Amino acid sequence: MSDVSDWWRTSIIDMEPGRIELRGHPIQDLIGNVSFAEMIWLMVRGDRPTPAQARLFEAALVSAVDHGPQAPSIAAARMAVTCGLPLNNAMASAVNMLGDVHGGAGEQAVEMYTHIADWDGNIDSALDAWVAAQGKIIPGFGHRFHTPVDPRAPRLMHLVREATQEGACNGKFAEIGEAVEASLARRKGRPIPMNIDGATAVIYAELGFAAPLARGLFCLSRSVGILSHAWEQTEQGGRNKGPTPPSYRWTFDPPRKTDETA
Repeated sequence: MSDVSDWWRTSIIDMEPGRIELRGHPIQDLIGNVSFAEMIWLMVRGDRPTPAQARLFEAALVSAVDHGPQAPSIAAARMAVTCGLPLNNAMASAVNMLGDVHGGAGEQAVEMYTHIADWDGNIDSALDAWVAAQGKIIPGFGHRFHTPVDPRAPRLMHLVREATQEGACNGKFAEIGEAVEASLARRKGRPIPMNIDGATAVIYAELGFAAPLARGLFCLSRSVGILSHAWEQTEQGGRNKGPTPPSYRWTFDPPRKTDETA
């Protein structure tokens, strides 16, 4: 049986008839005694957060639940419902939209903060090296809709400072994030404030989450908004609604004439 039982190996769950243990904790001891955010931490990390860590972690999860029907993932969920898909399929369609461009900035910001933390030099040279390797877009800063300030970021950074005072984290990555913000303002000659992705990246880095988990945690957070919008669209009804009303048409680009078709 070892060849079969060893096919999958996990330290996350152990169970047999009448017994379920998650990370070594009987499920009945967890139910009613840990929050959902604490449960996410336990399942992903294998340990339990301190109360101060749990509060900061939950704040990051709450902050990113929704950003309106114009967000591609939310729009995809609503359109999926109008195409007759049930909630689970609508949610899957939406989560699959969360890639490098829409949904990946938090992971990228954690990577950038880590790069700066490991850099042997000042913040400007660290950013120069990042841009040379990754391109000119600085993840986690600036927002095309929320100008001049993304209202979520200052609140989260305030909570990071409180958590640092409580010993939940050491504030290292908060200082890096603020240094990036200051450097960008000097370079551009105007403020380029931290946005939600930059702020949640500070929190996840402060709490010791690996960069790829920042995207996974964002997917969990945004799934709340996705479910809400998919259910709202279900209740509103509507059939086969595309990205624009039917009276609007796309722009048609005629085929370019070549020497053979002229």
